[in-house]
Amino acid sequence: MKRLRYAMVGGGLGAFVGAIHRHAAALDGQIELVAGALSSTSERARESGAALGLEPARTHARWQDLLDDELRRPADERIDFVTVVTPNDLHFDVAHAFAQAGIHVVCDKPLVHDSGQASQLREAVLRSGVLFAVTYNYSGYPMVRQAREMVKAGAIGTVRKVVVEYHQGWLATKIEADRNKQASWRTDPARSGLAGALGDIGSHAENLVHSVTGLEIEQICADLDAVVAGRALDDDGSVLLRYQGGARGALLATQVATGYENDIRLRVSGTLGSLEWRQEDPNILHHLPLDAPRQMLTRHSPWLHPHAIAASRLPPGHPEGFLEAFANIYLGVAQDLRARRDGVALTPGQGDYPTLEDGARGVRFIERAVLSARSREKWTAF
Repeated sequence: MKRLRYAMVGGGLGAFVGAIHRHAAALDGQIELVAGALSSTSERARESGAALGLEPARTHARWQDLLDDELRRPADERIDFVTVVTPNDLHFDVAHAFAQAGIHVVCDKPLVHDSGQASQLREAVLRSGVLFAVTYNYSGYPMVRQAREMVKAGAIGTVRKVVVEYHQGWLATKIEADRNKQASWRTDPARSGLAGALGDIGSHAENLVHSVTGLEIEQICADLDAVVAGRALDDDGSVLLRYQGGARGALLATQVATGYENDIRLRVSGTLGSLEWRQEDPNILHHLPLDAPRQMLTRHSPWLHPHAIAASRLPPGHPEGFLEAFANIYLGVAQDLRARRDGVALTPGQGDYPTLEDGARGVRFIERAVLSARSREKWTAF
């Protein structure tokens, strides 16, 4: 099978997210990195490209030069898609230009700074017909997909209550003052956008709820705060949610929970039972039926839904985690691209990845939460 070719914008040497994307994309041997604009400085871009084995002619300091170079190449040499892993403020310009040029796009989250930009991306994608994926990677965990299929099948009845928590502690002190690169741009409104913790990790939490339950937000009541003095953006947030159909939810997103690492927890309760999942113990899904003992479902067990089994690579008892879940997003993209290229239909379970619509909904969630937090009204319409 010929590998799909991709380019990366951002994510040069020392960039955490860029390395994660590259490892995830490479995991199944279907995708290879062939080009990039990995840094905004020429020297750093060349160093990063050389370290990753890219041809000098396909290593650029400007993403515009990368796009121009790819469009000049014959179709059989051109990239199949681009991955955008820059800080948030560059997502729109890069993704919009590549989509307009007819090149498929994989973009990190949050998608863009505002809903106006999201609408422009929709228009560009509609005109060009390109694939557009957003890397809400937690939706790629096998047991998250198991939870989704159980909710769809009615295993817990009608959903009544959802509680999702995302606790980190890495911003418990003002490390941006010490020129920590990751903290510096994430706490800068010009680069991060309207929100801090809510945009960075709260958007993941919102997507996790939607991925598992399919619930649509109707109203929102948010309390956002900069706990660490001197920050312009929130580092802690609490959000109450009312969903269409009557379900209620609570979303907590904080980066100042001292001692916590990457603690994402989801609880979904319905009329017939509940489900519990935790990202730091991702191979287990707890099912709490209404009138039966608690069940502990384990990854890649034969009684799971086929879509959950397909998202696993190792036999039961061999832990899988973050990289494998991230790789499932890229695998879904690869399956969709191959199906489009070959003119065949995807089979059930294939092409499973968050789309542009997921990204646009995440942007609206951030906007409405910030609006709610600034308002004196108790509830803000979504």
